[in-house]
Amino acid sequence: MASSIESTFSRQEERDAEQMRAIARRQRLQDAIFHRLTQGFSLLVLVALVGIIGSLFYNAWPTFQKFGVAFLWTVEWDIVNEEYGAAIAIVGTLLSAGIAMLIAVPLAFGIALFLTETCPVWLRRPLGTAIELLAAVPSIIYGMFGLFVFAPIFADYMQMPVQTLLGGMPLVGWLFGGATNGLGIMAAGVILAFMILPFIAAVMRDVFEITPPILRESAYGLGCTTWEVVRKVVLPYTQKGVIGGIMLGLGRALGETMAVTFVIGNANRMPGTLFSPGTSIASVLANEFGEAADLHFNTLFALGFLLFCITFVVLAVAKWMIIRAEKAKGF
Repeated sequence: MASSIESTFSRQEERDAEQMRAIARRQRLQDAIFHRLTQGFSLLVLVALVGIIGSLFYNAWPTFQKFGVAFLWTVEWDIVNEEYGAAIAIVGTLLSAGIAMLIAVPLAFGIALFLTETCPVWLRRPLGTAIELLAAVPSIIYGMFGLFVFAPIFADYMQMPVQTLLGGMPLVGWLFGGATNGLGIMAAGVILAFMILPFIAAVMRDVFEITPPILRESAYGLGCTTWEVVRKVVLPYTQKGVIGGIMLGLGRALGETMAVTFVIGNANRMPGTLFSPGTSIASVLANEFGEAADLHFNTLFALGFLLFCITFVVLAVAKWMIIRAEKAKGF
């Protein structure tokens, strides 16, 4: 009887052990499948990125082969004689994006600070929702607004008074010359600021809100003002997110197409003032890609490749800034 009971327990233990081994094998298989699946998703993004770079460079190679490095600083853009240079488009892209960042970043910081630190509770949700809705407005709508509404107002109430007041001043007067028709590099920068402001403000607001309340309360308990809490507690804690939001806005400003095309003036000449018409890489592609052929077609791909390189450099600089800040903190 005892031996029979022992053999029954032994068989039960073996069955339990085999069941546990089967469960362990199934879990290992599930983990392996999950690991390979997520790895495949990641590699798919990498393959797509390499494919984009490769296709851009392949189609741009005839232009790089003909003009060489001089393509970057050549201002000629002659479709008839097939003489091309990227300098005008690069300058227009950087100027319009730079103006947009100078306007949008301080405003976005102020909006995010107000929403997270001083805004009344009853106003916080509707105001935050309004900002998010602005981020969802299509770029073509911003372009139409810029051309038909903003440009006349900008010409009458901004360009003409500023030109009258500052146009004759030494050193800075030349910045405000040109036709006061509401179009140009400055107008494009302001419209871009309208576009990227909601993105930067929304990201800043979200990262400000993740700061642990105990840190804020401790700082206020020590007698800090709101600005001191933001500068010494919130900003150091959320530095990565703030830089990421700014770079997100800059990336959109560099690659924006339709809104800029409506208001930048689309003139293939180097802008001499802030009010001068100009062009950007994205607006050149939008205006000329449909009718491009032969070397002109390859040159537009070269401009697209340069825009990709500019964006990559911007992201690399942002990453370097984050790493340097972390090293300064001792992380």
